Amino acid sequence: MRILHTSDWHIGRSFHGHSTLAALRQVLDALTGQVREHDVDVVIVAGDVFDSSAPAAACYSVLSDALRSISDAGARVVVTSGNHDSAARLGFQSSLLRGGIHVVTDPLSIGTPITIADGDGPVHFYGIPFLEPALVRHLWTGVELRSQHQALAHAMSLVRADLADRPGERSVAISHCFAAGVEQTPGLERDIQQGGLDLVPLSEFEGPDYVALGHIHAQQKLSERVRYAGAPLHYSFGEADKKRGSWRVDLDAKGLAGVEWLDLPVPRRLVTLRASLDELLNDPIHAEHEQSWVCAQYTDATPQPDPMRRLLARFPHCATVMHLPQGVREPDGLTYAHRVRQARTDAELFDAFLAHVREGEGATPAESDLIREVIDDRSLVEASA
Repeated sequence: MRILHTSDWHIGRSFHGHSTLAALRQVLDALTGQVREHDVDVVIVAGDVFDSSAPAAACYSVLSDALRSISDAGARVVVTSGNHDSAARLGFQSSLLRGGIHVVTDPLSIGTPITIADGDGPVHFYGIPFLEPALVRHLWTGVELRSQHQALAHAMSLVRADLADRPGERSVAISHCFAAGVEQTPGLERDIQQGGLDLVPLSEFEGPDYVALGHIHAQQKLSERVRYAGAPLHYSFGEADKKRGSWRVDLDAKGLAGVEWLDLPVPRRLVTLRASLDELLNDPIHAEHEQSWVCAQYTDATPQPDPMRRLLARFPHCATVMHLPQGVREPDGLTYAHRVRQARTDAELFDAFLAHVREGEGATPAESDLIREVIDDRSLVEASA
């Protein structure tokens, strides 16, 4: 059996205020192409299908269209809910979908697999929807569920108990969580437990032939049989250097036979550019990034006027601008009140203010000339009054 492991579609997430729906449709079309090209039997979506518990109408059409296309390409689909999803809404959506598309949102279904057969016999898919301990502990009396670790440990015990009645049969578990051994990188998905990470040891995933994880937005291999596929789109500049794609998982009659990474296209590259504003606006070296999503970090000593408008003229997809001055002076320890007390003239008062708001840098020679001109003009007006 050939499986395509994906996760974290986050349908509806914006990128610095820009819709990502069109780009996501493009990538999911490419994923459907992979299903056809590689003769995939089952596609897994390991949680965070939507980005919001209350998605807009357009998000539902993206999901429905993608799932129907995958089904038309000849694959079955197994979807589980993540921490961003509303399990109720996602579960309701499943009742409107055609056969062969399975959406797992009910915690009480854990331990009851979706069984799909191939020429070597049955393969049991155990979907584990996202388990918020405070919301599910009442479902299992006598079981302590105060953390993600405890919740996943109990879920996997239910999976293993069912597997014990199916000796020699192949299986896949699907979960949405932080697993121990995850490489923490910029753009790491938000904590699923407020107050910090709640890691699930890899030992809790013993049993199935393959474990398809979601929640981390980067491809990660925790062991041969436990992996994250990451998100199909880049959703932050911190993810810019992370591959986008899916894992192709092959099962033979004995179990896991091989895993291969399949790249997905990146509709628009992400790049962080750091230089002076003038260099960003004029240096030919940046020409290759003019159609990329751009995070511009300009290094001028002082804030520049209207940097976003000026940058958009060259980089129409500039998403964010940051002022990160290069070679900032060491603080001199002077308060604004102390600077004012030291000033003896109006020009020195201006200089004191500028030094206070510009990391210790006072007026430039040109600014000093302008300040003196304004002061002289005002003195003339006062003298003639």
